[in-house]
Formats: sequence, structure tokens, C-alpha cells
Amino acid sequence: MYALRENVTVRRMEELDLSVCLLFNRPVHRPAVQRTFSTVSRLGDGLAWYGLMGVLPLAAGRAGLKAALHMGVVGLAGVGLYKLLKRACVRERPFAVHPSVRRGMAPLDRYSFPSGHTLHAVGFTLVAVRRFPVLAWVLVPFAGLVACSRMVLGLHYPSDVLAGAAIGGVLATAPLERLAPFA
Repeated sequence: MYALRENVTVRRMEELDLSVCLLFNRPVHRPAVQRTFSTVSRLGDGLAWYGLMGVLPLAAGRAGLKAALHMGVVGLAGVGLYKLLKRACVRERPFAVHPSVRRGMAPLDRYSFPSGHTLHAVGFTLVAVRRFPVLAWVLVPFAGLVACSRMVLGLHYPSDVLAGAAIGGVLATAPLERLAPFA
């Protein structure tokens, strides 16, 4: 009886995950929406974050260097953890499983759980904003757009994005900066 209830609960959660995914994915057929979210997603591949990590030491000296090094440690830990989870979970991307989900751009890898883009967007944003609160007005909305872009483009389910955000939050608030030199 318990297994039956568990299966029904899991099925309902999967149905909700797909429903929300489809809701976010609906406007991707519009060229402007697809271009906008593809651009945001590409910036979230690392370009924006590497740029920020390069600018912080120039703009804020030693404090900026500490922030950049902390972001680097969070980034390395995030890559290792999300690759491990992707290999363990082997969850196919929404567009690969559901014909009703439209792919807005090519993914960087095969599996969807967790969202590495969201993991890094949240992790880097939290580290940078903790050290430089003035950056919140630009980084928080950008991180939100990166997370949304993954669903709009049909590359992730909401649960992938939520898991990525949670992992990024944990990594950003863990005392990882102690591992960075000059911290």
C-alpha cells in the first residue's frame, strides 16, 4: 500500500513538474523570446561570471580578489557536484522526453538534473552580493533570468532549477572561502 501511495505521489510531482515546464516553455516559439533567453543562457554559461570575477579585483582591490577567489572555489565545487549528480541521476531533458516541450537552444550536455546554470548563477550571486551588496540590483535579476531561461528554452524542469538553486545556495554559504588563497 505504501509503495502504491509513493508511486502516485511521485507521478503527481512529475506531472506538476511537466506542467510548469510547459507553462514556461510556451513563449519560446516567438523569435524575440528565444533570442533573449538564449542570450541570457549563454551569458550564464560563464561569460558573465568570469567577467565579474575579472572585474572585481580591478574595481575593489583585495576585497574584490577575495570575492573572485571565493566565487572560483564555489564554481569548481559546483561543477564537480553537478557533474556527479548528472551522471548518477541520468534524467533526460524535457524536450528529449516530451514532444510538447520545444527546445529553444542546444544543451551543453545530455542530462538535466540539476541545472548547472542555476547552481552557478545563485552561488556566484550570493557570494558577490554578500561582499558587495550594491551589486544585488543587477545580479539578482540576472540570476533569476538565467534560472527562468533554462525552463523557457525547454532544457530543464522546474525541479532541476530548484535543485540547482538550492545547491548553489548551500555552496555559497558554506565556508568554502577558507579554501581560497588570500581569504
